[in-house]
Amino acid sequence: MTNASSAEYYAKHKWSILAVLIFMPFMATLDGTIVNVALPVMVKDLHTDMESIQLVVIVYLIAVVATILLFGRLGDIKGKGRLFLFGTLLFTAGSLLAGLSHSLPALIVSRAVEGVGGAAALANNQGIITEVFPAGQRGRALGISGVAVALGTMLGPPIGGLIVSALNWNYIFLINVPVGIIGFLLGLRLLPRGKKIKEAVDYRGAAFLAAAVILFFYALLTGQSSGYSHPRVFLSFAGSAVLFLLFIFLEKRNRQPVVELSLFKNPLFTISIVCVLIQFFAMSGISIIQPFYIEDVLKISPGQTGLIMMSFPIAMGIMSPLAGYISDKAGAAKITLIGLIIMTLGLYLLSTMTASEPVGKLILFLCIVGLGAGIFSAPNTSLIMSTAPKDKLGITGSINAFTRNFGSVTGISLLTTLLYALMSSKAGFQVKGFVAGRPDLFVYGMQNVYRLGTAVLCISVVLTAIRLFQDRRERVLKIQK
Repeated sequence: MTNASSAEYYAKHKWSILAVLIFMPFMATLDGTIVNVALPVMVKDLHTDMESIQLVVIVYLIAVVATILLFGRLGDIKGKGRLFLFGTLLFTAGSLLAGLSHSLPALIVSRAVEGVGGAAALANNQGIITEVFPAGQRGRALGISGVAVALGTMLGPPIGGLIVSALNWNYIFLINVPVGIIGFLLGLRLLPRGKKIKEAVDYRGAAFLAAAVILFFYALLTGQSSGYSHPRVFLSFAGSAVLFLLFIFLEKRNRQPVVELSLFKNPLFTISIVCVLIQFFAMSGISIIQPFYIEDVLKISPGQTGLIMMSFPIAMGIMSPLAGYISDKAGAAKITLIGLIIMTLGLYLLSTMTASEPVGKLILFLCIVGLGAGIFSAPNTSLIMSTAPKDKLGITGSINAFTRNFGSVTGISLLTTLLYALMSSKAGFQVKGFVAGRPDLFVYGMQNVYRLGTAVLCISVVLTAIRLFQDRRERVLKIQK
């Protein structure tokens, strides 16, 4: 297509294209939230423990983080639409394999396949939206994409609870297959493929980054089981650091790098990315800890647990498109600050929960966190994508997605390690999961993990306030000139 014909096609089909693009974030979040609710059941069925079952969640995220920047770069070179379709197809195949798994190793491999497919699609999702929608409608479009995330998150817990109660847990993965097939077929018809450009792909740099990420998370997981003072853990962290430094060295010398490091010279981009990292690190504890708190401490069934967990995504889904629309009119910087403040308040309130609380109170606090997340996410993504040149939309979107998933994996690993350490300290013996008859141990650990998350979110609030102040000062200087 020429530029003129592309603009005409986008103007005519942009909302249909958006409808196709929301399939993948919907499936990815549906998959994640269904898994979280089913974890206690999977522990028993697969004859494993709480620590090992985390691999079902973490391996998927590691696969995403290790490959997503490469797929973002490939999207800019080969066409973002092509990579999105490839990712959707691979994710669907991985879901089918996971649904047919009957052992923990087979399930973990299937989740890795899902993760690579998810990376290819999610790396290019935001880039396509930014390319198709004009600046005045971009926040709204990204907000609607956020609704897909919230809808997947919202439907995951109740569907997961119903499936676990009525059927085998394998069906929580099989549910992705028909959705993925429909999304792929619609994408074949509607998605712009994008232009192919003659540029090299820095596979060597991508390999160094992937190895650094995998070694880093290996160190985190090994530290959980063997202790962070173990020599193997130290060597793994050191090796990861060396590989990452080599990656940066190669990227600076390469004329066509995987990651355009010059993007980080823009303070708006850098602060926005740091805020994403902090948000997903702090929020990750909720997805892992909350189902165990509801089911094991409050003694609520998996089906009811799913309904309670819906409160977070419902609130997020209501606010995300509204916040995106308002940010298009009023500016994104101030809206993100409001969202972060509300999110921080909600997480602090969750840290006050005890072993005997009314369900309504828990739902209210989850709703406050969800409102804050919904207000923050779409405007912040709009800020990030607005800093990117048109030919770097794929890598910019993949950096954002990389940061989200890196924050989630790191948060899950470190915060659950902290949870076990706190529980062990209070119990006086080694604890690796919920201790029957001692809900006070779990509540003590949960409260302190959420307090740490609240403190980390406060850093993000300060950074966002600085960003808003800098933005206003730059506008004043422009007016004076």
